[in-house]
Amino acid sequence: MAEQLELFGNSDFPSSHESEGGSAGTSEEPAEPPTPTPAHHARNAEQSEDPPEGCVWVTVGFDKDLTSQAAEHAQRLGLDELAKSVEVVWNKRMRTAAGRAFYQTGRIELNPKLQTLPEERRDQEIRQTFLHEMAHLVSFGRNKGKRIQPHGPEWRMACADLGIHGEDRCHDLNFQPRRQKRKYAYVCPVCETEVKRVRRLTRKVACFVCCKKHAGGKFDSRFVLQEWKLG
Repeated sequence: MAEQLELFGNSDFPSSHESEGGSAGTSEEPAEPPTPTPAHHARNAEQSEDPPEGCVWVTVGFDKDLTSQAAEHAQRLGLDELAKSVEVVWNKRMRTAAGRAFYQTGRIELNPKLQTLPEERRDQEIRQTFLHEMAHLVSFGRNKGKRIQPHGPEWRMACADLGIHGEDRCHDLNFQPRRQKRKYAYVCPVCETEVKRVRRLTRKVACFVCCKKHAGGKFDSRFVLQEWKLG
């Protein structure tokens, strides 16, 4: 399994799946990728112990075993390039999606919440999600340079080749997002559109609607959102 364990509260992981809401703004500068936050209560697997009441240990980070399985599947299906590049990780930043695949890099990310499901269905759901995402990599690997639908016939064929015939296009796991208090509000001085955020903006952002309507979709300082700190 992965190389780290992390302590999460049970309330974050209901036993019974969209990312956090984005902002409706036009940025003056290109957006930067989010900076990963340090792991809280992270520890090595060999140092594991019983978690405090109301919490569970989940593995996070690179998963050597699943990566090996993914490479074996790719090699068996004649995708040697994918077999060399594929990797599987448990991404603690995922919220409601069970898994996702990046065909450009051969990376599969799984949601640690899968590890908190009831024991009788946990292994099956992890396997199903892993193979679901692996099918995306296989379908795109077989059709390089072609435009294909994410859950089209090529993906369904890959699912069949991976042993999950009739796989649905969506994971029916109903993961609930963590609710975080919005600390800042940004208001357009013209149309008064309001955007609430957990984190403070680090650059000037203009109202998308007004920029599109009055400035041809380009950034215009007349429509820069004004910041208000929420109580």
